[in-house]
Amino acid sequence: MNTKSHHTHTHSKIRGVSEEEAESGKLLYSDENHKFIWLGWSHKGAGEVQANQFLIVSGKEAVLLDPGGVHVFPFVISTISRYISLESVRYIFYSHQDPDVCSGMGLFMSVCPNARFLISRLWLRFVPHFGSVNISRVEAIQDSGTTINLPFSRLHIIPAHFLHSEGNFSLYDSRSKILFSGDIGASVMPENDIYFEVEDFEKHVKYMEWFHKRYMKSNKVLRKWVSIVRKYEVEIIAPQHGAIFRGENVRKFLSWLENLKCGDDILEEIYGY
Repeated sequence: MNTKSHHTHTHSKIRGVSEEEAESGKLLYSDENHKFIWLGWSHKGAGEVQANQFLIVSGKEAVLLDPGGVHVFPFVISTISRYISLESVRYIFYSHQDPDVCSGMGLFMSVCPNARFLISRLWLRFVPHFGSVNISRVEAIQDSGTTINLPFSRLHIIPAHFLHSEGNFSLYDSRSKILFSGDIGASVMPENDIYFEVEDFEKHVKYMEWFHKRYMKSNKVLRKWVSIVRKYEVEIIAPQHGAIFRGENVRKFLSWLENLKCGDDILEEIYGY
């Protein structure tokens, strides 16, 4: 597979991403000791779930967020290597169990020898189904979440259960004030209107609405997650799919979620009875 040309072609269609950023990643936050980096926009076209991958570099340590499956592995590894050695990856965080999140786990274990792999305790027994995996390197995240101390930041792993997975987490980086939200905030944009960052929130809603109404458990659970997120100072929300939210659009997104009827709230609409 010609990974480089595939990704260059895809990125060139995204407003807000230069050709250089398409190849080497886009910095969402950077200071002399700490970086939060968008690694790529994996998407071959119709029929494939688009996914973002992210990397946090703090001093001489790194954390990889939802690195994805087999077909994005070469590109993700080559982009990480521009910033830090693979031996320096301390943790690989999985927000939940879906294949677009963690089906490449065995491959990442083979090239990141010092990394620990973090996933909800509910999914430990499913991990071997992703191939050659050393289960002793996998750490279970308990339901209430946890914190990780990096050289120049603290990461807060925040419960996001039932949104949409039973065992689901978001991750907040206290240095950059960026929340990696996983599937919460996901958008599905048409090929002729793809952008890196939400520009017009009201317009963007149509690219989020169906997914959240169908994949999220209920308004009650959404409100619980929003109440937790509001305890942190969040400047950017970076979801695993689609565009990121910044500044005022963070507030707009959280308010939109608070009022969204979904899942249990619209059973008759979903079931058709």
